[in-house]
Amino acid sequence: MCRNVQLNAVAHLVHPRQADARMLMYQHQRASERFDVIDLDPYGSPAPFLDAAVQAVSEGGEATLTWAQSRARGFWRILTAQAFLAGLLCVTCTDMAVLAGNSGETCYSKYGAMALKSRACHEMALRIVLHSLDLRANCYQRFVVPLLSVSADFYVRVFVRVFTGQAKVKASASKQALVFQCVGCGTFHLQRLGKTSGASGGRVKFSAACGPPISPECEHCGQRHQLGGPLWAEPIHDLDFVGRVLQAVSTNPGRFHTSERIQGVLSVITEELPDVPLYYTLDQLSSTIRCSTPSLLQLRSALLHAGFRVSLSHACKNAVKTDAPSSALWDIMRCWEKECPVKRERLSEASPAFRILSVEPRLQANFAVRDDANPSSRQRGLKRFQANPEANWGPRPRARPGGKAAGEAMEERRRVHQNKRKEPAEDPVQRAARLKTFPCKRFKEGTCQRGDQCCYSHSPPAPEDTAAAASPDHPKTSYQNPPGSGVAAGPGVD
Repeated sequence: MCRNVQLNAVAHLVHPRQADARMLMYQHQRASERFDVIDLDPYGSPAPFLDAAVQAVSEGGEATLTWAQSRARGFWRILTAQAFLAGLLCVTCTDMAVLAGNSGETCYSKYGAMALKSRACHEMALRIVLHSLDLRANCYQRFVVPLLSVSADFYVRVFVRVFTGQAKVKASASKQALVFQCVGCGTFHLQRLGKTSGASGGRVKFSAACGPPISPECEHCGQRHQLGGPLWAEPIHDLDFVGRVLQAVSTNPGRFHTSERIQGVLSVITEELPDVPLYYTLDQLSSTIRCSTPSLLQLRSALLHAGFRVSLSHACKNAVKTDAPSSALWDIMRCWEKECPVKRERLSEASPAFRILSVEPRLQANFAVRDDANPSSRQRGLKRFQANPEANWGPRPRARPGGKAAGEAMEERRRVHQNKRKEPAEDPVQRAARLKTFPCKRFKEGTCQRGDQCCYSHSPPAPEDTAAAASPDHPKTSYQNPPGSGVAAGPGVD
């Protein structure tokens, strides 16, 4: 790093430090020594650095940044390219398996929230990270305001501004919510942890929220609910800020090699419903009731015809983010099933599909495609959801001492041990010979009807065979093992 600083003549701008990042940030807790921008991008979880980061970032405000200071910034550094934002905290999380619900207990130990396996897991991951940041900032009378929260590729990245204010910190409880998710149909409900209400004299009163918002069993399919969270329930983007960033990128598209993708992702973000947490997916709704899948435009049109708002989500290609209640959403799917009937005789009476379809819809859906059902980003053909550029693309293994030589040794070791633990396919002749080492008593006496296929686990002889064996003309057979035979007597042994 020092050599690069010298080669680029930026010693007056860049000061490399080789130290524990947490200790470095803890040493800059004073307001006059705080950093204007902190960018956490570790390998895996940033949880160990969050406590120090929320203390070491400066108070949210405007600052100036010259073009020379910002031209070297990379893909997401467009956020600080023109009018520099002080008090900016950028956090990247690549431990998506934990945040997406594969290990809820691990997610709780790192971020203080239980992650659920859900089709909306990527947006839930963003909201869990925001909750963890706000929770740690509240300990020091600080709070966060999200500017942009992005789920891209195999990671999530959030941009927040940190402010100080004891009165605003009291409202943080009302910004968090628990999630009740049905294990059968996937219907979810949010329960706020706190609530705010107006009091006399223009004051704000804070109190605990009342709940839960649902009964113990799902009203649609009768299954139980899982409890997840807490997570951030407020908007995760500042649409005014996102619009300014999008305009800056569109004005100078040649500035970044990935400008097309930036414009596509930010355009979808501007179209998202800011006040609707989480979403359903098109395949989730269809697979729950075992019916064919309507087109995304048809479902969006049906929601718009019913008077509800609907949008996409940048976190999922088939997302349906809507303010419609779950009852209206399932009524629309019931109406769709009437046009594409499901074979009811194949459904179990205890299945979610049978219970949902057994109720007549109270809302008559209209699936005629509307012009406003097609979002602007889709009409313009923007690059909204990028496919994997190559096979086995994704996060690479953690760097190890030794560099490339260690990696080559690891690959050689993997090649040598490949399939070593797998048992090879057994030859039928060898299998028959192995089974003959555990024959039944009749096989030893030459009277087993299975012949060479005899083994110790076949069923007892038929009743007619038993009667024949008991006749005077048939020699009597002993069913007890001779001493030293090595065959265990017991159930299932002839």
